[in-house]
Amino acid sequence: MSDILPFLKSLISVSGLSGDETPAADLIKKQWTPLVDDISQNNLASVLGLKQGTLKKSPRPSVMIAAHMDAIGMMVTRIVDGFLQMTYIGGIDSRVLPGTPVTVHASGTKEDLYGVIVMPPANLLPAGEGSGVVEMRYLLIDTGLTPNEVSKRVRVGDRISFGTEAVEMSGGTVSGHSLDNRTSVAALTVCLEELQSKTHLWDVWAVASSQEEVGGYGALTSTFQKRPTIAVAVDVTFGKGTGASNYETFAIGKGVTLGIGPSIHPYIYKRFKEVAERVEIPFSEETMPEYSSTDADDMQLQAEGVPMMVMSIPLRYMHTPVEVIAMKDVQRAGRLLAEFVASLEADFIERIVWD
Repeated sequence: MSDILPFLKSLISVSGLSGDETPAADLIKKQWTPLVDDISQNNLASVLGLKQGTLKKSPRPSVMIAAHMDAIGMMVTRIVDGFLQMTYIGGIDSRVLPGTPVTVHASGTKEDLYGVIVMPPANLLPAGEGSGVVEMRYLLIDTGLTPNEVSKRVRVGDRISFGTEAVEMSGGTVSGHSLDNRTSVAALTVCLEELQSKTHLWDVWAVASSQEEVGGYGALTSTFQKRPTIAVAVDVTFGKGTGASNYETFAIGKGVTLGIGPSIHPYIYKRFKEVAERVEIPFSEETMPEYSSTDADDMQLQAEGVPMMVMSIPLRYMHTPVEVIAMKDVQRAGRLLAEFVASLEADFIERIVWD
């Protein structure tokens, strides 16, 4: 089993916000190139790697496995006296922001600037605004530069990413920003590595999709472009932790989750469950009674419809600068994906029924 940790740490040490995924995409293309037969980027910057199957048939059936590579972050909306005002790219809880280190991707000089998110003293905020959670509109970024220097370097519209470092924690866990969803990109990479020593009949499209956090556009367009026979969306789900322990959360380090709901085809779910039990990979069943809130919701609706599966990796503190995952779950997810691909018979799609 390969050590995927260095690659994951490199992925969560770069930005790659929604709509500006290049830093992450470049790392992914470098990692995937030796593992696939062809690699490219499409019009919305999603990375697509093709690993060809061995079935003597044209066209071969294909399975698309998509994990989004984009990250949440912020954007400069105004510059006031050398301080930066900002808004969200993707969903962020403003409670976690004060005191957070950030990187301002300054377009004026094409240099990154270190900054920290700060808030005015409570007594200087409008009445009632300083007694609870301070809204984003009152938060500022301090880069330490003079107003004149800031005006030369920073422009309205410049991206801002979290500046927290990737940290190996106790118990085989890792903390950092953008683990949602570069954790799943790492798992998909493990899958490609595992497939180097396995025979698989079907073609495999490995997709690191763009713009999931702002609408799922990368996976949607990639699915339309390649028209896979079936597809799997790999994402993260809510990990159990303090104040988060109900049926909608799952313990980290205890395996992956397999989705059940309208976005998931029951026959593909059944195969995933059978494979997981056969190779002794622990899993939990995750109910998704309406939307899965993953790329699967859009992927299944392309062309005449694509039978889907959703597999997730538990993660604590989602959409914060200090998300936490267990590395053993990444390895398990990658292995399960590879075993599923290898299990696909030539006529698997003909067996799919709604029973």
